[in-house]
Amino acid sequence: MTSIHSFGLVVLVWLASACPAAVRTGLDNVEAHRALFANKRIGIIANHTSYDRQGRFIVDVFQSLGDAQVVALFSPEHGLYGVEEAGEAIDDRRDPKYGLPVHSLYGATRKPTPQMLDGIDVLVFDVQDVGARFYTYISTMALAMEAAAEGGKRFVVLDRPNPIGGMAVEGPLLDLTLSSFVGMHPIPVRHGLTTGELAQMIDGRGWLVGGVRLSLSVVPMTGWKHAMWYDQTDLVFRGPSPNMPDLETAAVYPGLCLLEGTNVSEGRGTALPFRQFGAPWIDGEALAARLNRLNLPGLTFRPTTFTPSASKHQDELCHGVRIEITGRDRLEPFWSGVCIVNEIARMAPDDFEWRASHFDRLCGTAAIREAIVRRASLSPLRDQWRADGASFQRVRRPYLLYAN
Repeated sequence: MTSIHSFGLVVLVWLASACPAAVRTGLDNVEAHRALFANKRIGIIANHTSYDRQGRFIVDVFQSLGDAQVVALFSPEHGLYGVEEAGEAIDDRRDPKYGLPVHSLYGATRKPTPQMLDGIDVLVFDVQDVGARFYTYISTMALAMEAAAEGGKRFVVLDRPNPIGGMAVEGPLLDLTLSSFVGMHPIPVRHGLTTGELAQMIDGRGWLVGGVRLSLSVVPMTGWKHAMWYDQTDLVFRGPSPNMPDLETAAVYPGLCLLEGTNVSEGRGTALPFRQFGAPWIDGEALAARLNRLNLPGLTFRPTTFTPSASKHQDELCHGVRIEITGRDRLEPFWSGVCIVNEIARMAPDDFEWRASHFDRLCGTAAIREAIVRRASLSPLRDQWRADGASFQRVRRPYLLYAN
């Protein structure tokens, strides 16, 4: 009997460790923070990721509170429904289901105007990020924070997981002379923060333009830890943008996005964006061999061909490489992206081309491109951003909301 009982305990412990944690997002926890919204007119920055665990869209969740009135929606890049392609301007519209105005923050303006905020008491942000500095949703959040501060509005972030975890940080801190919509603040490319933590850091460090201060609240998650990947949360992964279909893509994106600053296809317009890349003039077999010899942490490469239906080399047969993740906790995606660009530039110097200003903005520094052009060693740069990352870990500590 004792042995049976012990076996049962072992099974229960194993099940508890094997099953994903039941993480609740900020949206799931709104009811416990309803005092923030009681008898207030609410504007919501949202998209197709703004659902709770029960599958309710954020407007329905707020309407269920009874004493909060949703009066407007705001949409980031890719639109309210997440179907517009990268860089495509979006017009204001009216949502047919809820009859609410939808103000585009990726069209005529990227910052809410005073007219948009007229009649709003509280501006809410609830959009799933992917943990990379150049993913534009966090820039939308920062500009909305600035507008809310200038207009005297409360700003509330409903927090969501960093899908690639919050332990590792990687890449150079942004050189503020390169500040743009794909990088506004001095943080690493892989920053390891949730949107709520980042909002606290932006406000706390005085990074809003003019040093304006914000009436900021974060509705935190429960059950989440920095060591978690998204598939350990028991939450549904809704691809945050058309070319971010799954967690594997998010894992490599902080480095593979650098290909956008070159004439190499990053796989947009295929079933594996950012997980395969190439061009008509690349020798895929040779490139895969070169990359595998680098022994990049957590990655292997194999040759492939693909024909993008959109973006660079549209409808052209591209030869290149497909990425396979062999150990995601060992990944150094930014370093890997830099090495990939370096190998292609060295292997095909007559065909490879830079989109220099965009590459530098993505990196947050011109030093990486300049080193590749000179054929200089990249290791000193890696050492520098590792030191910067250690410093950033200390600076961000007061703004963290969750245990490791």
